[in-house]
Amino acid sequence: MGHLRGKLLPPALAIVFSLLLCGVALIISGANPLSAFGAMVTQVGKGTTFVDILNSTGIYYVAALAVAIGFQMNLFNIGVEGQYRVAAVVAAVVGGSIALPTGIHTLVIIIVAAIAGAAWAAIPAILKVTRGVNEVISTIMMNGLAIGLSAYLIRRDVFGELRGNNIRTAEIPESGWMPGISFGGSGTMFGFIFVAIALGIGYWIMMNKTRFGFELRASGESSTAASAGGVNSKKMVLVAMLLSGAIAGLISLPELLGRDHTFSLNFTAGIGFSGIAIALLGRNHPGGIAFGALLWAFLDKSGLALDNVGVPREIVTIMQGSIVLSVVVAYEVVRRFELASEQRRVGRELGTVGGAA
Repeated sequence: MGHLRGKLLPPALAIVFSLLLCGVALIISGANPLSAFGAMVTQVGKGTTFVDILNSTGIYYVAALAVAIGFQMNLFNIGVEGQYRVAAVVAAVVGGSIALPTGIHTLVIIIVAAIAGAAWAAIPAILKVTRGVNEVISTIMMNGLAIGLSAYLIRRDVFGELRGNNIRTAEIPESGWMPGISFGGSGTMFGFIFVAIALGIGYWIMMNKTRFGFELRASGESSTAASAGGVNSKKMVLVAMLLSGAIAGLISLPELLGRDHTFSLNFTAGIGFSGIAIALLGRNHPGGIAFGALLWAFLDKSGLALDNVGVPREIVTIMQGSIVLSVVVAYEVVRRFELASEQRRVGRELGTVGGAA
């Protein structure tokens, strides 16, 4: 019961604190918090908002899984943003330049994206295990390189083409698309959501039911102790970074295969950084990450309604930031409370034993 409380109480406290903080901010600005929050909730049932939330949830979920794999190894893969950007443009270029049967074409694009993401993550991973370079510094620098590389690859004299006022890669043929589920006027749900669910199940099995998952968590807890137990910590760092990069490479595929079918200047950015926040909120657990991704997507999409009630949309950013900040504090507070409770319990038991002696 205590373990469950330690898992559920911190995010609940964080969300409540975030609502209170945003409520105070809205009151100070002269807005009605109840009207603002009510508009966000009712927006879910309007137009394509509900389906948009589901689609964004799937994208955020994959991003957070990529980050969580690194967190399990005590690695801060802040380079997820660059890894999925490079994977997106490479997958779009390859997918738009080949012709394969339906299904096989889609599978090839998925594999190419995963390989490209892993290859981009391999650079900071190798620097980490061979030269001891901190992965935070190297992956941040790789993010900048990814922006430049993707911009170069879609130049008209490389792989890009001009369509209207937008530069993009060649469109992926229909044989490479991934069909979704249509809800009529409410929008179409990306078929890649089911791949995201499969990734979550695979992640849980890997971390809890396999030797690799045990060694990964053991190395993250203490590389010295893991090495004493026969685990090659450098190998685990390399594998964890490659696996994290491979998952990161899949982040853009829901949109690439389900809607856009090309990489352009309008590429969706910032998902990798959101994945970091969601992984923290979900404590690297697939179920917690799913809840965090759903919450993040809800705030993103339902926040569109705030303009209708005269409330700036920036309040959503405040809410998201305060949730992340407060969830970190809440976990530490709950951890210390449970540690103090355990110490008191042990003290009482020792006192009882000592009294009996």
